[in-house]
Amino acid sequence: MVLNIIEINNLYKRYGNTIALNGINLSIAGGQIYGILGPNGSGKTTLLKIIAGILPASSGDIMVDEISVSRNADNIKSMIGYIPETPALYESLTPIEYFNFLASVFKIDDNILRDRVNAFSNALEIGKYLDEFIGSLSFGTKQKVAIIGSLIHDPKIIVMDEGMNGLDPKSSKIIKELLKDMTKKGKTVIFSTHIMEIAENVCDTISILYNGNIAGTGNLDQLKNEAGSSNNDLEGIFLKLTGDEDLDNLLDSLRESIKSTTPP
Repeated sequence: MVLNIIEINNLYKRYGNTIALNGINLSIAGGQIYGILGPNGSGKTTLLKIIAGILPASSGDIMVDEISVSRNADNIKSMIGYIPETPALYESLTPIEYFNFLASVFKIDDNILRDRVNAFSNALEIGKYLDEFIGSLSFGTKQKVAIIGSLIHDPKIIVMDEGMNGLDPKSSKIIKELLKDMTKKGKTVIFSTHIMEIAENVCDTISILYNGNIAGTGNLDQLKNEAGSSNNDLEGIFLKLTGDEDLDNLLDSLRESIKSTTPP
């Protein structure tokens, strides 16, 4: 029997009068890639940051491997590798200095660190940038550094919030295959993306967030049944569950607007 690695119980997050998460309840089984999808402002980033122990909940709690995030945020952070949409790095350091810093925090053996840095930097083709200041690197290269930094301590759970943003196709493919390999070894990946094709091809289970609520959960067939949709693709199911399936009127209005502003 597959055990749930994460239990989310009646989770709320409020920003003033705005409710970002409205009583979320989810059970995430270990050893899978679990997708969190939703339109902008649906609460995806907020949820992932709370899971990773970066942001406190307003009420409710999350249990990660039977440990309360609200009461043990520091312990949770050692179990999780968090990869944000926009890398937040020490830009005055070089990548190798950054990795050495993380190794000291997570108490990684020097030989293991060297092997992991070599393997990652070769695979993602950043070896020539290891001694450059992070602040001088391109966005895509910074994202590769952030990914390596998040995986270097071999975390049990990987949380990716649009974490492949800015990657070239080869690096994106390598990371997707690596994540699949990790789940085969019992690790769990929680994955947020706006790209439906990636979610459809990579995720084992998907939850769709809409206005801070769970609009649907399951694999593609289960979501299709839940949506009562005739669509066989995730994009169509997503639009059905988030109430945005009828785009024809919007597109017709847009076409008319463009037509009316086009000079004769």
